[in-house]
Amino acid sequence: MNKYLVPALLVLGGLLTTAGFIMAFFFTPPVLGPAITNEAGRILGYQPLFSQKIFYFHVPVAISSFLVFFFTAYYSVRFLMTKEKQFDTRARIATEVTLLFVIMTMATGILWTRFEWGRWWVWEPRLTTYFIMTLLVIAYFVLRNSIEDEERRATYAAVFGIIAFLDAPLSFAITRIIPSSVHPVVLRSGGGLTGSQLAAFLIGLFGMLMIAYAIFQTRMREELVHDRLEAVKAALEG
Repeated sequence: MNKYLVPALLVLGGLLTTAGFIMAFFFTPPVLGPAITNEAGRILGYQPLFSQKIFYFHVPVAISSFLVFFFTAYYSVRFLMTKEKQFDTRARIATEVTLLFVIMTMATGILWTRFEWGRWWVWEPRLTTYFIMTLLVIAYFVLRNSIEDEERRATYAAVFGIIAFLDAPLSFAITRIIPSSVHPVVLRSGGGLTGSQLAAFLIGLFGMLMIAYAIFQTRMREELVHDRLEAVKAALEG
């Protein structure tokens, strides 16, 4: 069943993500920005902020990066408890998927920052803590590639993966911890999204989570095939 489930989830996730983005552009009301005034200073209307549409792709990708990174820590803990190679492999692949989603989050976030704030980067709490998380994800692979012994590599990577993940909940909650942060607060209490906006957001989020899961399972399948080929090769050489 998994043979057909993963491709189906990948296709369905792609369709949902696309549908959510289309809904965001054509069916959700735009966020209103600065007032448009005449020469007398009378307000004629408000300028729509189309850059806000990035939200419907950027936030699902960011949330997916946090959730997938959680599985890096989870499988790292499982490896330290059992010393089973499968959990090290799962932790590594979860971090690979995290890196992909982190890159997409940073790219879309920088675009939003450029259009919304007029600058490519602002050293504010959310962006800074997420940037640190990006560096930690990259450092995870640098660490793995710098250790030759397989067991030590897996152990050190597991410990580092657990510690690195601690930045994820901090980055998610930082806009609530530091109210002065200029980054918008997502999923705050009391709502903030209209019905159509929430629908577009949730459809895109579910689709993105499906894509993340499908990518993870696809990489796991590749690793399984690789291990089998290596076992066959070793048997033939022996």
